[in-house]
Amino acid sequence: MDHARRMTARALARAMLAGARREDALAARMAACLDESPPWLAGLAAAMARMPGEVWRRLDVDALAARVEAHEGFLEAWCGDGRPEARRWLLRPPQEPGAAPAGLERPHWPTVGALARGLGMTPAGLWRLTLPADWQRRRPLARQHYTQRLCPKRGDGAGWRLLEVPAPHLRAVQRRLLTQLLDGLPPHEAAFGFTRGRSVVQHAARHVGQGRVLRFDLADFFSTVRAARVHALFATLGFSTAVARALSALCTTSAPEAWLRQEARLPWLQRQRLRDPHLPQGAPTSPALANLCAFALDARLSGLAAAFGARYSRYADDLVISGPAALPVRAVSAWVAAIAEDEGFVVNRRKTRSLGAAGRQSVCGIVVNEHPNLPRDAFDRLKAILHRCVVDGPAGQNREGRADWRAHLQGRVAWAAQLNPARGARLKALFDRIDWHR
Repeated sequence: MDHARRMTARALARAMLAGARREDALAARMAACLDESPPWLAGLAAAMARMPGEVWRRLDVDALAARVEAHEGFLEAWCGDGRPEARRWLLRPPQEPGAAPAGLERPHWPTVGALARGLGMTPAGLWRLTLPADWQRRRPLARQHYTQRLCPKRGDGAGWRLLEVPAPHLRAVQRRLLTQLLDGLPPHEAAFGFTRGRSVVQHAARHVGQGRVLRFDLADFFSTVRAARVHALFATLGFSTAVARALSALCTTSAPEAWLRQEARLPWLQRQRLRDPHLPQGAPTSPALANLCAFALDARLSGLAAAFGARYSRYADDLVISGPAALPVRAVSAWVAAIAEDEGFVVNRRKTRSLGAAGRQSVCGIVVNEHPNLPRDAFDRLKAILHRCVVDGPAGQNREGRADWRAHLQGRVAWAAQLNPARGARLKALFDRIDWHR
């Protein structure tokens, strides 16, 4: 009997999913499925019609059939002699995904259920991680999927950067999504951050030996990438509306209302951005998605730079355009701000810099006047630290309390050697002389 009841519930679930979710339409399709209209059918149709739309859109056949089996009227019908029996199966084929952009491959996830299986989850587990943002951000902090941590930005009075770190179970799902889908989607050729095979050194090298270097900074880079844009990206890849919605919900979040009320260090505008669903800085999927969502920005700014006989590249939120000394700074700056705003980003005008060849031109901390190089003051500071480590021992020089001081210094020496092999060799010679047992 359990098998017959389960199959009848599945038949009713398929009938309900085969058309509109109005109460009368649900009742009519279920009556056609059973070839009768028992009294409890109207109650079941009313209960399903009252279900929130966000919940309904996430239900597959199995999940909806479980709700049918749990309905009181349906259960009572199986206790008597007039047990319901499916006479017709009303089937609606799953929405086929659209074609992927030429040359791109993507997993075959035609339905939300297929997405859950592809990510190693149950439909219920996926539903819990993709609750509507307005619901989730009003839940208690103990039931949130992210933890919040404020970090000061560089520079005096620069403000705060919010790190939103996903819970381990969500981070594991996001890593699978990154491996199975996002790693195979190439960003624009001008994007050098968070991209395999590209580096900050290559970003800086594009602007070596230029008469004028213009630097721009995008304010709150991740939080300005809205869930709607992420959803549009997945839809462009050919996923159905339901799958694109689930994917965007897995990768975006809204700052919890309880946390925002108790946190007074953030300015009003930043708090409003965090209230809306956005890419969280701290999720493994966010860098790749931010690059993909900035594709149009990169394409337009590359075209702008070419129109002025200049070159463009971006490393995360750091935009650089370089060209001849006669580059019209005001005109280019105005165009960059306008294009960024049109693409949903905001240029932090306080951080815009125009660097001529007569002064030090730096890109992401790398000097680019003649060739990529370590700034002289940075080299001198590192050299002094290594010298004191040789003379007085390394422990007393770890003033910032680094957990692995040796690895930290070794990494800084390697970075210097990557930019300037001659200087790097001198620093490495000092590093090799350090007695780490002192």
